[in-house]
Amino acid sequence: MKTKMKTKKSVAKRIKLTGSNKMKRKCTNRSHMAHSKTTKQKRQLRKDRLVSPANHKKLKYTLQGE
Repeated sequence: MKTKMKTKKSVAKRIKLTGSNKMKRKCTNRSHMAHSKTTKQKRQLRKDRLVSPANHKKLKYTLQGE
């Protein structure tokens, strides 16, 4: 009997799917050592980013749970 693979909850909490099935993630390097970063850097880190195509297949596998 084949068992189903569980969804990786740590990934599921960090990544959201858009309407066109692209993956959205938060920027890194935001909270730690923020006083040494410029205002422009911190403002640009607020925006969400899309997951790179190189990581898309691997993350899709962990989110699907199959």
